[in-house]
Amino acid sequence: MAATTSSSIESIQRPRDPNTLSNYTAWRSRHVTANFEIDFDNKRLAGNVIHQLLSKTQAETKEILLDTSFLDISQVKVDGKTAQWELLPRFEPYGSALKVVLEKGVEEGATVELDISLKTTEKCTALQWLAEAQTSNRKHPYMFSQCQAIHARSIFPCQDTPDVKTTFDFNIKSPFPVVASGLPVREDSAKGNNLYKFKQNVPIPSYLFAVASGDLTEAPVGPRSVVVSSPDKIDDCKWELEAHTEKFIEAIERIVYPYAWGEYNILILPPSFPYGGMENPIYTFATPSLISKDRENVDVIAHELAHSWSGNLVTNASWEHFWLNEGWTTYLERRVRMTHGEPHRHFSAIIGWDGLKESVEEFGKDNEFTKLVIDLKGKDPDDAFSKVPYEKGFTFLFYLENLLTKEVFDRFIPHYFSIFKEKSLDSYDFKATILDFFSNDPVASKRLSEVDWESWFYSPGLPPKPDFDTSLVDIVYELADKWKFLGSSSSTFTPSKEDVKSLSANQFIVFLERVTLFEDPPLSSDSFRLMGQVYGFSESSNIEVTNLYFRLGLKIGDRTAIGPTVKLLGEIGRMKFVRPLFRALKKIDRQVAVETFEKHKDFYHPICRGLVEKDLAK
Repeated sequence: MAATTSSSIESIQRPRDPNTLSNYTAWRSRHVTANFEIDFDNKRLAGNVIHQLLSKTQAETKEILLDTSFLDISQVKVDGKTAQWELLPRFEPYGSALKVVLEKGVEEGATVELDISLKTTEKCTALQWLAEAQTSNRKHPYMFSQCQAIHARSIFPCQDTPDVKTTFDFNIKSPFPVVASGLPVREDSAKGNNLYKFKQNVPIPSYLFAVASGDLTEAPVGPRSVVVSSPDKIDDCKWELEAHTEKFIEAIERIVYPYAWGEYNILILPPSFPYGGMENPIYTFATPSLISKDRENVDVIAHELAHSWSGNLVTNASWEHFWLNEGWTTYLERRVRMTHGEPHRHFSAIIGWDGLKESVEEFGKDNEFTKLVIDLKGKDPDDAFSKVPYEKGFTFLFYLENLLTKEVFDRFIPHYFSIFKEKSLDSYDFKATILDFFSNDPVASKRLSEVDWESWFYSPGLPPKPDFDTSLVDIVYELADKWKFLGSSSSTFTPSKEDVKSLSANQFIVFLERVTLFEDPPLSSDSFRLMGQVYGFSESSNIEVTNLYFRLGLKIGDRTAIGPTVKLLGEIGRMKFVRPLFRALKKIDRQVAVETFEKHKDFYHPICRGLVEKDLAK
């Protein structure tokens, strides 16, 4: 049976993750088999999921609660028998708990098999369906999932919390090739029956459940890696990634320990994908904006690869401690940059610091979401998404590294990732672990006693700024200062392509960010246009550069930037670009911003669409 009853959502126990309605302290999902058919005509997944659930309570329990959101559930079986079930009243923003009542209590340590038949609905927030016209070669429809943070519950009933990890079997039927977040069972998938199989034998949280299907082909980019994309893009993707992928893996293995997942593959998605990358195991889902034809944006892959250790193997127990995923991942990504020398790591950190400042300014320096450990009770984790957990988390780890010295801190890194391998933890576990590890080292222990843990965890706003090596930004700042005084009587500067011939795309980013900060006076419209012409910013194939150039124009009020901004907003759905561009466009012409959103809103992923709506409503 379905529908609501007098059961109260308030009676559901809420353990250390406040963003789940499941009673996961009473039951733990140990394995999930997902059997789905991808129905492109009706834009839905249909099939069943089978949970193997382990009882975790000493007192026998007869009630199982799972997270769901806008699912069409038709039947629930327990150990092969039809079971009594109901959907409890919807509790925003967390959905409707699925309550399953057992015939008899189950003692601690016993297992039950829960088989749920379902279909996704048009309100599913985890799936995006693209028509042929929205794909690069306009040949076949396409679909992909994005479950982080709490959207897996809109695909299947689950314990939708990073505090629970389970192994998976994927059996996906589709008229087009499929990838999923498991190792492909290529022999079975090649039998021509449109059934694609994948096995994930390393326990993962529900937010790493992933599936995509469309006109896909693959090419090798390393001894244990392939890139997957539409056939018309595969050569460009292969060239962009084959020089660095294996080098990135080996670099992180030297810092932590060997890669645990077997293969590391990359799916280049259509442009509506809302993130730079999503660290789905085995198959990173990545934005096409990293295919810049200059290999300047492949650091996205270094970041998503680092998640194979930080986030995927060692996971934040709740989204309140998201910095444990993203701060550690950003730290490891920048350690990879040290292969080019320490100044390159600091250069990346300086870019990150500027992004952190922008996020703090956007939220407000006293906002809850600018803390390292945040309060998400009753809140949607998507609303807290920003650079803060990435960059404030990195800054904290960088502070600890400098406090202890890199050589000493490096001893802790593999220990930390070994202790919590295949587990979830919170910030207090992290603190206890590092203090315990160095408890017999009097020098390190004394230095750690000086850490103001309370301030690092709970103070809003910017943390103390590290002492960065600025050697790679100084030349960029000097060039920016020449533009600041261009046209003044004291200036002898004449812009030329020679100014930037030795600069990387990342240095262009720092340059544009610096110029954007000019005040009293800001950059003039004439200088803005001249800069685009001489340096080629407006024609760059690197969207990291062009989006900043357009934002600069919008900020200074140059309406010639509106047209190319509107065009770009119809070509890319990555939130890193879309949200700041819409905010900047709104300030210069709100009507154009709203009209542009209305025109392209169906192109954007539901997560992106919802957040832009909130941005425009402010």
